[in-house]
Amino acid sequence: MSQLKRTLLDSIKVSMKARELERVKVLRNVQAVIKQIEIDRRIELDDAQVLEVLQKQLKQRQESLTIFTENNRDDLATKEQFEIDIINGFMPKQMNDEEVAALVNAEIAEQGATSMRDMGSVMGVLKNKTAGRADPALISKMVKDALQG
Repeated sequence: MSQLKRTLLDSIKVSMKARELERVKVLRNVQAVIKQIEIDRRIELDDAQVLEVLQKQLKQRQESLTIFTENNRDDLATKEQFEIDIINGFMPKQMNDEEVAALVNAEIAEQGATSMRDMGSVMGVLKNKTAGRADPALISKMVKDALQG
């Protein structure tokens, strides 16, 4: 069992003992998504793959939060923010824009990338280096800007 899945399971147990029912519900939902993916693919997810699942869960909740906020549904927005905060507790420390830009520039220089044709190889390496610590959309935008500029 991956370390991240073990941490998730331990957090569920602690939350159950503390009778934090809303927190338990969120953690069990995340755990269910992970188990469903493992069953569907017939594999056991490692930490990097679990991080991808957590990122996807965060992105879904961020989108919902935006929609609920725009439509003045504060009750639902509060619930989504609560879930985001819980899931964020399992994510590694996020890189800031300057760190991401430095990593992008270093990788482009290391590979000698000069055009958009090189974007795929640069993104492939950066995706592994930043797993769970940076938004892939931000990385993609920075790589595009660097290769087009």
